[in-house]
Amino acid sequence: MMLPRRFYFDDALDHFFDDDSKMKCDIYEKDDVFHIEMDLPGFTKDEIKVECNNGNLIISAEKNNEKEDKEDNKKYLRKERVYGKYSRSFYLGDIKEDEIEAKFENGILHISVPKLEEKETKKYIDIK
Repeated sequence: MMLPRRFYFDDALDHFFDDDSKMKCDIYEKDDVFHIEMDLPGFTKDEIKVECNNGNLIISAEKNNEKEDKEDNKKYLRKERVYGKYSRSFYLGDIKEDEIEAKFENGILHISVPKLEEKETKKYIDIK
């Protein structure tokens, strides 16, 4: 008979196997536009930065713990909220960098990235 993990470890290992640093997202393509939907609960619009550099889209978010550190009278019984800087990047290839749009609402960041028209770069070589 196997005992549940919580019996021995309480929840000491709960976050050991979680990938909290990874910002979860979905990326899909529709009508020659890449769409990125990223979950960023607990962040505000001002804590999120989106940048584009030569086809690389970089999304970063940073949450500081400065407010809570200033209150000396607190005695935490449990502290699970994570603070720090998180970042993800994606190479999207040839895109229209000037036409990228981003919107943040209800903890979800929506980014639309229009693709450039694909140019035929294939060249066939005659074999002698």
